[in-house]
Amino acid sequence: MTGKRAEPEEKRPHPRLGPPLLGHEAAEAQMVEAARSGRLAHAWLIEGPRGIGKATLAFRFARFLLAGANGGEGGGLFAEAAPGLDVDPSSRAAQLVAAGSHPDLFAIERGYDEKTKRLRKVIIAEDAREIAEKMHLTPAEGGWRVAIVDAVDDLNSQAANGLLKILEEPPKRAVLLLVYHGAGRILPTIRSRCRRLLLKPLEAGVLDRLLSTHAPDLPAEERAPLARLARGSLGRALDLIDAGGLGLYRQVFQLASATAADAVQMQSFADKLARKGAEAAYLAAVDMHVDLLSRLARAAADPRPPAEVVPGEAAAIKRLAGRRSLDRWRELWENSRRLVQRSEAVNLDRKQVLLTLLLALDDDRLLAQF
Repeated sequence: MTGKRAEPEEKRPHPRLGPPLLGHEAAEAQMVEAARSGRLAHAWLIEGPRGIGKATLAFRFARFLLAGANGGEGGGLFAEAAPGLDVDPSSRAAQLVAAGSHPDLFAIERGYDEKTKRLRKVIIAEDAREIAEKMHLTPAEGGWRVAIVDAVDDLNSQAANGLLKILEEPPKRAVLLLVYHGAGRILPTIRSRCRRLLLKPLEAGVLDRLLSTHAPDLPAEERAPLARLARGSLGRALDLIDAGGLGLYRQVFQLASATAADAVQMQSFADKLARKGAEAAYLAAVDMHVDLLSRLARAAADPRPPAEVVPGEAAAIKRLAGRRSLDRWRELWENSRRLVQRSEAVNLDRKQVLLTLLLALDDDRLLAQF
């Protein structure tokens, strides 16, 4: 299996290890039906927000196909399988996939750069070329060859064109599973050559169950508020927990409720999040801030009590929303989101970005400097 992520330490189970997947039973049923039908699409675009289980689903489908390889399409394990994609974890295919050593499974992700000691920002053309070469080989196990791209959003232009060549001339007995977060551009020609499978954000009850498994030390009373902040994404919920959880959210909300007169407090908060090693907390804080602006815009437009993340904040949200008209809130949200996106692209000073976002609640002209 190529392109294995080479981070020094992986804090969470890699999707190839088969972590629990809930909430996507309908998508699994479509995949099972396609495999049994004998008309399996050569490429799938698994699309949806980050952190909802798209890569986990891709590896589940890969494991399912590879475990049924000896039976072929419409036979063997496919004919006897349960409605979902479950495979006996003790089977040869499951063990090889978990070990990252199945000869017929290839995965590309953003690689680890030894020079910078960080993950690359993009998937490079070399990875796509390697996939193209190996997908045209005869399956070593006599069944399928499967390639997973996690994610299409990360492909640079050369890698995207390399992937397109595979899609234009798909190898026999080969399946491409493309994870797509929907946040970046994708070549229309790639989209048009794939069967699309759209995954929705996880429902609150499902996310609560997954959090009890993935974050067992999290107090039960904090799961529901974090699920609301995470907007149906387990990955985002776990990132928020790592970054400070509800404590960080309360700080962001408190500073958003403050005025420019509280600049000392804002400076202290920005200093803390600009330090080395605080990148996760910074990213979570700016994301919370932009999300809060969106909620304030909705509250300005709706006379009903606003939705709460933590109990008792509705009155404060309504009071904050009254500072501006709906149009002004929408403009502030759009400009703030644009600043965050630009800051990530060109590495703007984190302290300055965070201070600008907070102070712009009083004077949105500050955003014009960016």
